[in-house]
Amino acid sequence: MSVRAGQGSDEVLVSQAVWDYLVAAGRPWLVDFQDKQGLSADIIRRGERGGCCAVRLSPVEGSSRTRTGMMEGPVSPVTRKAFIDLCRCARKEMTKQEAAPKRKRSLLPCMMAKEPDGEGTLLPPPLPHPRRSQRQQQKHRKSADMDTCVVLPMQHEPAARTGAELAIGHEEESTICSICMGEMVEKTTLDKCGHSFCRCCLEQAFQVKKACPVCRLVYGQLIGNQPASGTMMVERDPDLELPGHEGYGCICIIYSFPPGLQAEEHPNPGVRYPGTDRVAYLPDSPEGNRVLRMLRRAFEQRLIFTIGTSMTTGMHNVITWNDIHHKTSIWGGPRCFGYPDPTYLVRVTEELREKGITAD
Repeated sequence: MSVRAGQGSDEVLVSQAVWDYLVAAGRPWLVDFQDKQGLSADIIRRGERGGCCAVRLSPVEGSSRTRTGMMEGPVSPVTRKAFIDLCRCARKEMTKQEAAPKRKRSLLPCMMAKEPDGEGTLLPPPLPHPRRSQRQQQKHRKSADMDTCVVLPMQHEPAARTGAELAIGHEEESTICSICMGEMVEKTTLDKCGHSFCRCCLEQAFQVKKACPVCRLVYGQLIGNQPASGTMMVERDPDLELPGHEGYGCICIIYSFPPGLQAEEHPNPGVRYPGTDRVAYLPDSPEGNRVLRMLRRAFEQRLIFTIGTSMTTGMHNVITWNDIHHKTSIWGGPRCFGYPDPTYLVRVTEELREKGITAD
């Protein structure tokens, strides 16, 4: 609410923004109100945070109110309501101007429009453009297109220069190392993917992971930090069919790790981690067996698990999956890490490829 009655009968609480508007742009409205009511509106108290202010309505000397002896009496409810209505009109006008700041609006529709020099003008507003028929619009659009065509030949030369600039920019980008974002020093190019880096930057990146920092193609054999004491066992159940792979049996993969101490390659060397057993499922199909062979190689390279914080339980210093997703449930679909999931075998193959594990 932008306005309400104050504590005293001659006081009204007004929004500070509304009052500032009345004093400035809405001054003619305020003067007209004071002349008609024989009252003066003056601010007597501002809020601590500038949100509201108290305005006192007091009789003006020489007005009809003073001549009739109403100086000491309280302001009538009708007069107070008239002032409240004035404030509401000001608020509506402010809202209109905020909604369309670029559109010219008359602050006082009942007054003359104010010119920049302060003088009034009685000129009528400009007439709106006449509406064109469909045929006229097409004719107007065609003439505008012809005007545009006259300028088009001047744009060929800048376009050619832009293409040359793009070629120069591509050459400049090829000399920038995508690791340090600076000029390449002792440029070294990877033979498989063709990406180039500073020799020093590439050596430091390969110390973290032997893969291209741009396309993540693995070079050499990637060795993880999976606890070395784990085992991977495989069992087959020809009578168990996975949803979405009917007609094939089920491959059960059983991972088992006893408890132990973290080594130097782990986050907290010397800290104990608990043991765990995990079971995963694959369809006993040609595609499923191909993924099984890749998972066995990943396990031998210690890439299936790592030690860190569990994403499901939030526990620290535990054995967790290492970005190679497994299906730990037979049913429930992707939400329950189960089947059916038509694209799972393709996704896990891509995850293994990023770690340098391929089918061949």
